[in-house]
Amino acid sequence: MKVIKHAWINTGLLFCATMIPIVVWAQRPDPGALMAAQKEAMSKLSLLDGVWRGSASTTLPNGDKHTVTQTERIGPLLGGTIKLIEGRGYDADGKTAFNAFGVVSFNAATKTYNFRTYAQGFSGDYVYQSNADGFSWEIPAGPMTMRYNAVIKNGEWRQTGDRMEPGKPAVRFFEMTLKRVGDSEWPEAGTVGLK
Repeated sequence: MKVIKHAWINTGLLFCATMIPIVVWAQRPDPGALMAAQKEAMSKLSLLDGVWRGSASTTLPNGDKHTVTQTERIGPLLGGTIKLIEGRGYDADGKTAFNAFGVVSFNAATKTYNFRTYAQGFSGDYVYQSNADGFSWEIPAGPMTMRYNAVIKNGEWRQTGDRMEPGKPAVRFFEMTLKRVGDSEWPEAGTVGLK
C-alpha cells in the first residue's frame, strides 16, 4: 500500500510540474498587444528617421577640442517596434574617428524607453526620455553623470552633453548640430528574401 501511495504522490507532482508551463504560458501578455503598444510608442520617435549630417565637437578633459563631421542614419526595424541608430564622426581627412550604434526600445509593461548603446568598446543600457521635440539620456560614470539632451525642430538636430559631479557646476563637453539630409530605407532595405 505504501508503494501505491507514493505513486499517487509522484503522479500528482508530475502533473503539477507539467501544468506550470501551461499556466505561465496562458498568463503571458498577448504578443500582438505588446507589439502594438511598442509600435505606438516608437512612432513618437519618427522625427529621428532619416539621414543627418553636421558638425560635432568634444572638449577633452585636458581642454583640447576635437571637431568632426557627424552623420547619423536612423530607422525602424521589427515592424516599427524598435529604432536603430548608427552615428559616424569623420575627421577632416575622411577617416572615421567615431562610430556608435544604438537601439531604442519600449517596455509596454513599465511604459519606459530603453537605449542600448555600443561605442568605442563600451556598451550599456540607459533610460531614454522622449519629449515633444527631442530626447535625453544619462550615463552614470561613478560619482559623475553624463547627461545628453537633444532638441529636433524644423529639420535641425541640436544636442549637448554635460558632465555633472555632485557639488560642482555642470561642464559642457559635447555639442552637435545636424541637418536632416533626407529619407533612408535603412535598416529595413536589403533584407534577405525567402528565395
